[in-house]
Amino acid sequence: MRIGVPREVKPWEARVALVPHAVAVLVHEGHEVFLEAGAGHGSGFRDEEYAAHGAHIVPDASALFRAAQLIVKVKEPVGEEWGRLRADHILFSYLHLAANRPLTEALQRIGLVAVAFETVVQDGLLPLLAPMSDIAGRLAIQIGAQLLQARSGGRGILLGGLPGTERGHVVVIGAGEAGGNAVRVAASLGARVTVFDKLRARQSAMMAVGPNVTALPAYEETVAAAVREADLLIGAVLVAGARAPHVVTRPMVRAMQRGAVIVDIAIDQGGCVETMHATDYGAPTYIEEGVVHFGVTNMPGAVPRTASQALSAVLLPYVQILATHGVDDPRLAGGVNVRGGRITHEAVAAAMMS
Repeated sequence: MRIGVPREVKPWEARVALVPHAVAVLVHEGHEVFLEAGAGHGSGFRDEEYAAHGAHIVPDASALFRAAQLIVKVKEPVGEEWGRLRADHILFSYLHLAANRPLTEALQRIGLVAVAFETVVQDGLLPLLAPMSDIAGRLAIQIGAQLLQARSGGRGILLGGLPGTERGHVVVIGAGEAGGNAVRVAASLGARVTVFDKLRARQSAMMAVGPNVTALPAYEETVAAAVREADLLIGAVLVAGARAPHVVTRPMVRAMQRGAVIVDIAIDQGGCVETMHATDYGAPTYIEEGVVHFGVTNMPGAVPRTASQALSAVLLPYVQILATHGVDDPRLAGGVNVRGGRITHEAVAAAMMS
């Protein structure tokens, strides 16, 4: 199969879907890999490295999309990319369609097959979402700690505290991959951590992180009380393929301390905090209800080399499946969101009906 790896054009996005060593594997198996010139530069991978591993370097996006059958990219198509997609393309990327009606309708009109990283399921897990969730969870605490500094509009809190001071309070909504990583980093810094999740097994795992972690079921009144006294709130609610529910409401945010910080990792799926809207790294924050909001939709893009290496490692086996067996392979069944003008993923279809 002819596989194309374009340069990402979403603002402040420097990741690349496949690193040179992954390209070498695909070429060795007999596939042709086309790389748009400069696609790996933001992650520290030069065109010469890709060429040395067998990739064809093409000068621009138009040439890339013309040459390829399977388009493998990191973020959803934006801007001029819509016009380059064809009905005979297979698009394989993060899509988050439940929160993006215009893109969903555009993919339907084009008639291609769109396979979303975030809804590919294996053994009940989301293998292509997991590494970016790991990164986003860890980054959420790093970013939140910086935003809590007074110069960023925050409360002037050091999360771990010092002798004679109170520890900062971190509240995490959701203890999956992203939320669990946020809890571990916050706890390692010495913060007081409260995490909410519906599943007792996850609560137990979070309690085992350390004595400064409290794990609770997500009752509305209990969540509201914790959010009210949070210094840093992390939203990490995930319903695979669906729009994230608003677990944290505007009245809850209004009751928070002035200068508190919210980082909503779920913003790709619409966000789990009612007052949150999407931002990018050009202007990552805004203040609403006296609280600092961070809603960047491609958080792992801040560490593109690490993120590209992690993504490419888990992505390669699925690119091999697509290139060798096609979209009907059962291992990809959950990933197919749009095909031949129809929405084929139940959660996306439900979101479009709402």
